[in-house]
Amino acid sequence: MSQNNNAAVGLDVGTSRLVVARQDEGQYQFESQLNAFVDIPFSRMTESVLKKEQVPHAVEGDSLVVYGNEAERFAALLDKEVRRPMTRGVLNPGEPDSIRLIREIAVSLTGKAAQKGQTLYFTVPAPPLGSDENVTYHEITLQQAFAELGYEPHGINEGLAIVYAEMEASNYSGIGISCGGGLCNICLAYLSVPVLSFSIPKAGDFIDQSTASATGERANRIRILKEQAFYLNGASSDKLQQVLGVYYDDMIRALVAGLNDAIKNARTTTKLSRPVPLVLSGGSAMPKGFKERFEKVLGESNFPIEISEIRMARDPLTTTARGALVAALCDS
Repeated sequence: MSQNNNAAVGLDVGTSRLVVARQDEGQYQFESQLNAFVDIPFSRMTESVLKKEQVPHAVEGDSLVVYGNEAERFAALLDKEVRRPMTRGVLNPGEPDSIRLIREIAVSLTGKAAQKGQTLYFTVPAPPLGSDENVTYHEITLQQAFAELGYEPHGINEGLAIVYAEMEASNYSGIGISCGGGLCNICLAYLSVPVLSFSIPKAGDFIDQSTASATGERANRIRILKEQAFYLNGASSDKLQQVLGVYYDDMIRALVAGLNDAIKNARTTTKLSRPVPLVLSGGSAMPKGFKERFEKVLGESNFPIEISEIRMARDPLTTTARGALVAALCDS
């Protein structure tokens, strides 16, 4: 590796959050911002205060657009839903300014390139299982946006980033699963080579929106409550906990079914020479009991690959950014 490794950047561009990873004197450093925004009424006083408080924002006609972490706070105070530049893992076609907003959020984390051609690896999702959709437009558009900031940008599959971040001990062989907001991304790799990559659309947003529909709560509030207090315990007298449990179980079963279908249809994957680890990551995998529930459902499914262990990533919220940085460091 070159002496410029500390300048390399890894960026997880997730539906829910953007997370940047850097390395300084051998230590990983992370920062994150919510990938969301909210409109608030414009006034010069409010604009001045936002600048003073260093709250990321932009002026749009007679509105102020607050983006990043503070968008959630303003949305809660104003009883509004946050708006999202991305949906189901890719740029949101319903938000015409989505790429500009993602660029603004990314700049608040990465800044512009310290020198022309600074290496940046950013995550991209895999195509949904059984769908003709592709992510080419999403990847190329982000690549252009980061190049305009002075970086030399490269996309990396989100599931493969989990493998890079967590599976050095198995020579980067195993199954990396990132349960995010828009998608669950899955990658089976052998000696760092991606053998199989796909995604399923049932993830955090599916759980939040389905639970909100069933309970009458706002999806944004469901997400906050889910992240703060929910755990998979099989049964609960609390209606919100019970409904969340139902949709989490639905997501886990869809994830296991997708894994089985994809691997059984890719006959070459049965030729692996040894058992491989499986690592779970992402914000939607963080509730207590998730790993145990996943293990139980997978164990009942007659899974075609021998698994050496199932474990959670060291830090599920930063693992994908860490994997992107590993790739960037190797390419610097």
